[in-house]
Amino acid sequence: MSAVRNNTCPTKAPAVMKGGTAALLLGMLTLIVASFWTLGLKWGDFLSLEAFQSMGRFVAEFFPMETDPEFLTKVGWGTVETLAMSLMGTALAAVAGLALAIPASKLHSNDKGLMRTPTRWVLNALRSIPELVWAALLLISAGLGPFAGTLALAFHTTGVLGRLFAESIENASPEPADALRTQGVGSLRVFYFTTLPQVIPQLMSYALYRWENNIRAAAILGVVGAGGLGQLLSFHMGLFQMGKTATILAAMLLLVAIVDSMSYHLRRKMTQ
Repeated sequence: MSAVRNNTCPTKAPAVMKGGTAALLLGMLTLIVASFWTLGLKWGDFLSLEAFQSMGRFVAEFFPMETDPEFLTKVGWGTVETLAMSLMGTALAAVAGLALAIPASKLHSNDKGLMRTPTRWVLNALRSIPELVWAALLLISAGLGPFAGTLALAFHTTGVLGRLFAESIENASPEPADALRTQGVGSLRVFYFTTLPQVIPQLMSYALYRWENNIRAAAILGVVGAGGLGQLLSFHMGLFQMGKTATILAAMLLLVAIVDSMSYHLRRKMTQ
């Protein structure tokens, strides 16, 4: 009987897995087709000659780009402000996310995790509100400028990083922590000397990746008055000063490219 079981079980499991995967893919394909059908996309109008001509005229208005030294200085300060907003917002979020990730995770098998569920609710609430909404809310209390934008990035990113950090902590190897725990070492010291060293490269990688995203978000937050390049973009585009708008967009693209490259190389070095 045991030989029969050993021969039959391995053949049934892959069949069930294949069937479940096929059903999942079929469901996703159905949702994609339904999405295209419900959106009513007008590809004919989008790909028409008139549409291309209109887009061409719009793009032509961006040239020549504004190169006045005084304006370039203003764009330079806006670039620095956007970079500072993203960096400070990500740093604050990394600290707050780690502080919330500890109660949001079960540190060992006997940990009851009493605060795990409510803390994860807090993290879900923080990241479910987009940065633009956070900025609009914080502008009321913090006023116009980069401070509101920095806090908006910090609040949203705390929810994202907190959840990622919690998953990393729970997936850490439990053997080193259990060895210290059996010797009577306290939970805080066990976490500091065993769990944290295991997950710190992954936590740093997550933080750097979110910094990349926050550069883009910081450039947009200025649209609601949160400072940086976004505020310059909103102002000059509203006045239809397309040459100056093109210069600001070029600064945004350059900043995003530089930060993406820096983050990529740092993450590569950390994983080697």
